[in-house]
Amino acid sequence: MGALRQTQGVETKHKLSNTLRNWLPILHSSLSDLGEAMTPFVEANPVIEVKSGFEEDFEKKIPRKIISRGVSNSRTEQIEALTIQSRTLYDVLDEQIGAPLFPTPVSQRVALYVIENLDEYGYYDGNTEEFCQKNSIDRETFEKIRLRFLHVEPVGIGAKNLAESFLFQLDNSEISDQAYSLAVKIINDMQNIHAYSKEECFNEVMHVLSTFKNPPNIEYQEDSAQIIPDLMIYFNDEQQIEVKLNDAYYPVINIDTSYGVEHEFVRQKIKEAKSLVDALDMRKATLYKVGLMIVEYQYEFFTGGQIMPLTLKTLADEFGHNPSTISRAIANKYIACDRGVLAMKEFFTTAIDEDVSNAAIKEFLIGLIKNESHEKPLSDMKLLALIEEKFKVKMVRRTIAKYRKQLNIAGSSERKKLYKLGV
Repeated sequence: MGALRQTQGVETKHKLSNTLRNWLPILHSSLSDLGEAMTPFVEANPVIEVKSGFEEDFEKKIPRKIISRGVSNSRTEQIEALTIQSRTLYDVLDEQIGAPLFPTPVSQRVALYVIENLDEYGYYDGNTEEFCQKNSIDRETFEKIRLRFLHVEPVGIGAKNLAESFLFQLDNSEISDQAYSLAVKIINDMQNIHAYSKEECFNEVMHVLSTFKNPPNIEYQEDSAQIIPDLMIYFNDEQQIEVKLNDAYYPVINIDTSYGVEHEFVRQKIKEAKSLVDALDMRKATLYKVGLMIVEYQYEFFTGGQIMPLTLKTLADEFGHNPSTISRAIANKYIACDRGVLAMKEFFTTAIDEDVSNAAIKEFLIGLIKNESHEKPLSDMKLLALIEEKFKVKMVRRTIAKYRKQLNIAGSSERKKLYKLGV
């Protein structure tokens, strides 16, 4: 194993200081939005001068070693780390038009029409009748194909309304079988939601519903936003893994001390300006420490392996914070490495068991499907049995179905039809 070398002389602190507590927006914002988060403090302080960190080309700030190794990855396509990742909703959807969800010309034509007729919130708003007549497709066939958007990411896209979008998301959720039927009733009767408050699983349903995206395209409503990684992780010439802050993108704060410090107002503004500088340093220190811990727990991933189980609570315990604080700290933060530009949250996977992550289960599931008999594809129950045998864990069929849908893998009967079509 290569040695871990710390290249940043950033002081890490165990507890959030008062400075960071006062400037939480700086910690929570993405690197590309950092300047905007600082604006209210800067505009109210005449002694602060800020130079933007976006004036230089992004590609000059990323170590070329990040793309030098080219480690293969079955989880995610390699993304060239010397470019700014900016994928629109339509880029993401276009990549999913094809097998197994839309293997035929007809299904692809319907899928394209649905995508072209999404409204500003991501709901389908096309003229189905006109399309069906023009393309000699019956309405029932059109609807069957449109409903395959249940398995498209982001989940909820292509639904006709909020209720259907929530039903799409419900089938991709972790809700228990017992609470599922109640959730369907509540989603179809949202106006009378409180009438179900006495039901046994009401709290579980409300918790699950609170995690749903509303509207379904909410993550893509600012398509032009640039994704700038906070950290770069790569192997140097000595095969040592390095964690480097993308601090060249941080705004530079200059404090003008030419004002008369004898005035209380000026002294207070200088103190506030120094607190802003401290807050930026604390942001760097916090994220750098997160990067070091990700390398420690996910070293196998950076050498071409799988992402291992890692929970926010693990990091929270190390920091001495609440998991919700860590969750907000890593939100909208990215890491550039030789396997792509990845969201920090991707490194935190649910542990099915102490040493088994859901990512490992999905990898194994993909392998099973690739090698299955085309005459007799594996059912979800058979997949469940093979996974339980392999990993020595207990799961439910519903979880297997959920993972399969997340991976855009059709059910066994649908796969059998696709195999017969030669897909």
